[in-house]
Amino acid sequence: MKKTVLSAALLLCSIVGNAQAPKWVSNVKLSGFAIVQYQYNGMKADKSNTFNLRLGRVSLDGRILDDWYWKAQLQFNGNTSTLGASPRLVDLFVEWQKYDFFRVKVGQFKNPFTFENPIHPIDQGFMAVGQSISKLAGFADRAGAHPSNGRDIGLQVQGDLIKNAAGRNLLHYQVGVFDGQGINVKDVDQQKNIIGGIWVMPVEGLRLGCFGWTGSYARKGTWTDDAGNPQAGVRKLQQRRYAFSAEYKANDWTLRSEYVHSTGYAFAKSLSHTDDAAAKDCSLSSNGDKAQGVYALVIAPIIREKLHAKARYDMYQPSEGAAKQRTQYDMGLDYQFTKSLQLSGFYSYVHDRSLAEPNYSMVDVELSFRF
Repeated sequence: MKKTVLSAALLLCSIVGNAQAPKWVSNVKLSGFAIVQYQYNGMKADKSNTFNLRLGRVSLDGRILDDWYWKAQLQFNGNTSTLGASPRLVDLFVEWQKYDFFRVKVGQFKNPFTFENPIHPIDQGFMAVGQSISKLAGFADRAGAHPSNGRDIGLQVQGDLIKNAAGRNLLHYQVGVFDGQGINVKDVDQQKNIIGGIWVMPVEGLRLGCFGWTGSYARKGTWTDDAGNPQAGVRKLQQRRYAFSAEYKANDWTLRSEYVHSTGYAFAKSLSHTDDAAAKDCSLSSNGDKAQGVYALVIAPIIREKLHAKARYDMYQPSEGAAKQRTQYDMGLDYQFTKSLQLSGFYSYVHDRSLAEPNYSMVDVELSFRF
């Protein structure tokens, strides 16, 4: 019996080995990255001092019929019990790329909102994206959606227009229609989000852009209205957002700044698990319907393409006015052993007005590698 099974296995391997693989299979690429982290947080009410597997991703991508590009990406970190930390699908899309001026993407992918959102986590340059990007572009969104890494499910068109004499594009546009509920979750209120942006590139390395977002975030459950009456059903929270962005990248220097503003109420409890009580709690947050934030950063080469110094000012107001404003001042260094291996270290001073003792420090060290 064992000989029969072994013979069958060898025959199958021979057939597969000699079979002509389809063209799209032969150009499939496997890649990924991981970030190992040590972080100290000196917040008095929540001190921590820990090693952490911050992020790990594995992706497959390739082309079909030359004009079609596809990608599937999985994220691994934390445990398997919540939407925010469990291994999960973050990207799954296909894009028709026949024309530079008109490309069509469908599936699950990045919201076309802000410059920083689509930047690779290692290339972004700091221990996390700016607070305004995290709260207003779909990471740990203020509206109450589960962490979605700045992504949603939908359809998008984008393209590059107007070339100069050297053949460099001067204008880029992108606009999409999305469910508005974050990754791996179906639409709840049947209202779609429309998100888009446009930017100009007047000189090489410089981008100046603006973005808009209109739609809703919804949850099905129970709540009490302003008159004290219990309600049940779908509660829809309209969201209106805009951003102004500027970036300059040249000669291994990076300067980037973005201002983001949001109008729209938020749920009191963020969704973390589809089966827990918060998933059906439609009570509103006390933060009201206004939020805004701004960041500005510089990454300067000490040794070009090897050693960099970094600094960032990062301010976010979760409600109207400065009563709960959180401001973070970051500075650090990174050293690139190779393009695939990098060591980074940061010190952050935080002033959070929502805390009884608003001032504290953070230290973050990260080893990142790609394959």
